[in-house]
Amino acid sequence: MNTLFEARDLRKRYGDITALYLPFFSMEKGETVVLTGRNGSGKSTLLRLLAFLEKPSSGTLRYAGNQNDPRKEITLLLQDPYLMKASVFWNVTLGLRLRGFGRERQKQGYRESMLAVGFADPDGMASRGPGELSGGERQRIALASRLILSPSVLLLDEPTSNVDAASEKAILNVVRSLREKGVSVVCATHDRGIPEALDAREVSVVNEGC
Repeated sequence: MNTLFEARDLRKRYGDITALYLPFFSMEKGETVVLTGRNGSGKSTLLRLLAFLEKPSSGTLRYAGNQNDPRKEITLLLQDPYLMKASVFWNVTLGLRLRGFGRERQKQGYRESMLAVGFADPDGMASRGPGELSGGERQRIALASRLILSPSVLLLDEPTSNVDAASEKAILNVVRSLREKGVSVVCATHDRGIPEALDAREVSVVNEGC
């Protein structure tokens, strides 16, 4: 396997506060890694850095040997994902529209991604709005909006937090299926059962800058 992420002496500060200090982190392509650690250890901060949404204050972070553009390959699902006040179909297919794909590709991608996250009747969900959805349904729809983009790397921040049992099962099934397709996954969680459920490598994040 080839190295996907490699970080050394990675530090992120917000003012005088060191939110993350990680001496070393590496991950191979196609691997599933679960980040564990107490509140405030920097798991969410690390995910934002891996998504290249923020820059480290110091240290180095390399993605795919700096040969690829991470913005085209990595997507992040936050713990409390925001859905626009529009239909489920609109929310799920937004990324494809922004990339210039037409209606037929949107419809195909919508159906495939909704089935992947466990919705048996995507067409029946298409016109529903966010206010008609449970927390677990919103989380799965937000995940579908990431899957439709066919990412090479999926980053998840507490994806099973505050969701029902059916949604948790569906989300874990998605992650397992992605690994079979060669997609790399990093999941931050407080759930001690997740690493075993995903048969994933566990990395404990301890903020050594605190």
